[in-house]
Amino acid sequence: MKRTIQKIAFFFEMRSFGVCSWWARKLGIQTNKVRLGFIYATCIGLGSPLIPYLIMAWILEHKHYFKLKRKKRSSIWEL
Repeated sequence: MKRTIQKIAFFFEMRSFGVCSWWARKLGIQTNKVRLGFIYATCIGLGSPLIPYLIMAWILEHKHYFKLKRKKRSSIWEL
């Protein structure tokens, strides 16, 4: 039973959008704490935090479209 649950959890972790892990890396905390935060916020907010989560997931999946190519400057005085 425990092995089956681990397989299911691993499947969802590999197929998930990576929003929680991205936030955890940015904030410097454990991914589990961010996931619990989203779960608690979803329960307290009656599902409304799912909308920003899905928006963040869509942006993370398509972030290569949003990156602007910047020219590297050789000095601070070049604008």
